[in-house]
Amino acid sequence: MLAGLAGRQHGIVARWQLLPLGFTRHEVQDRLNTGRLHRIHRGVYAVGYGKLTLRGRWMAAVLACGPEAFLSHRAAVALWDLRERASGLIEVTVRGPAKLGPDGVLVRCTRVLADADAAEVDGIPVTSLAWTVVDYAAVTNKQRVRLVLEAMERRRLYIGRELDELLERTPNRKGVKTLRAAIAEITGPAPWLDSELEQAFHELIRQSDLPAYQANALVEGERVDALWRDERVIVELDGYTFHKSRAQFETDRRRDAKLTVAGYKVLRITQQRLHHEPEAVLAEIRALLSAARAAWAAAGR
Repeated sequence: MLAGLAGRQHGIVARWQLLPLGFTRHEVQDRLNTGRLHRIHRGVYAVGYGKLTLRGRWMAAVLACGPEAFLSHRAAVALWDLRERASGLIEVTVRGPAKLGPDGVLVRCTRVLADADAAEVDGIPVTSLAWTVVDYAAVTNKQRVRLVLEAMERRRLYIGRELDELLERTPNRKGVKTLRAAIAEITGPAPWLDSELEQAFHELIRQSDLPAYQANALVEGERVDALWRDERVIVELDGYTFHKSRAQFETDRRRDAKLTVAGYKVLRITQQRLHHEPEAVLAEIRALLSAARAAWAAAGR
């Protein structure tokens, strides 16, 4: 019974779950004393011994805040697989009055989170995708919200109706203004592209058969011009104005090396090639994306 519960919860159980299953407080304490349970937070334990996974730490944070708690904000965006791994405090939203969380957990309380605003991903209670997007917009900037929305579009995660209903029901929530601005950018032209070179590249890809990419995305702490995240392919655009110094040349190569070590394929395209060899540029990107997919197939992914 205990092993089954832990298996569904990334190796984590809570005292408030064990007592209704028939465990006495003495039995719980005995398992702690003999090393079969390991305290993570007050009343929250890892079963057996081993280093907690990220999902295990997320589950422990949620369980530490009670049965009306849900992973939220940055951590929820990461759990929904819409951005790179979240760092820092684990954010948990609790339905009900204000309360303090354990160390390492930032608790946010609300009285307006409905059943439809809650979900479960990989066994972890989490705010719904629509609620998560609004929360994320409240704690970050427009550009990062836009990257999340673009990731949702690529994965065909459409929440238009749910989001409209949520915004109508909670119009004064923090983050709504930022979210609406990010949506407006995506549904219009591409104002987030920083230069004429990036605009030209965007048009080339848009008119081709290649899948959409993320512009000015963050990868390993570096901002890159174009990213196909699933395939781990990066394109960097070299315009003469911004890449003419020796120092900049060396900086670019250090960045490329860092990204390559992290498992990304980096292709640099000059302004001259983009304008005079567009088909060759497309062929090179297409080859990199195809190679990544072939590697997936070989690995059985």
